[in-house]
Amino acid sequence: MEITEMKKKLKKELDKNRYEHTKGVMYTAGCIAMAHGYDYKKAMLAGLLHDCAKCIPTETKFELCEKYHVILSESEVKNPSLIHAKLGAALAEHLYEVTDPEILHAIKVHTTGMPDMSLLDKILFVADYMEPGRNEAPNLEVIRELAFGDLDACVAQILYDTLKYLSGKKGAIDPMTEMTYKFYKDNRKETVL
Repeated sequence: MEITEMKKKLKKELDKNRYEHTKGVMYTAGCIAMAHGYDYKKAMLAGLLHDCAKCIPTETKFELCEKYHVILSESEVKNPSLIHAKLGAALAEHLYEVTDPEILHAIKVHTTGMPDMSLLDKILFVADYMEPGRNEAPNLEVIRELAFGDLDACVAQILYDTLKYLSGKKGAIDPMTEMTYKFYKDNRKETVL
């Protein structure tokens, strides 16, 4: 499927705000990719499709997960807002005809991250958090600077801020988010946090 066709399809599937966010993530991912010597076209495609399952009603998300054999964690079943990442990877493959395993994996882990992510995984994870439409997260100036320099430190900062926010809100925390933070906190070259 051509990218212009994907955009038309996404514009119909997503609400206006989500589509604007999607475009922001797509362009931000492309910029971060260029800064780190990665294929910007692949990064932009991952950014374009990362939330392709976001606006699907929850019950339908569960049905589609069953249809595409998407295995959900206990945490995802309890917090269906997280399902869109794994389901998004399945839809990118089956409905948008993406066959590149790097792109599909980046979409799959863009919400919680995972220890030892690939460069594209990190690019998408960071782009989703800091695209220009995002303006309420703490430390955005620091994160936007780190994104174009030390990507691992940037991932660690995002995870630290996310866990702090969720703890203060007493919201559900996916164990994968905690594992990812521990990995990047322990494996960074410099201690920023």
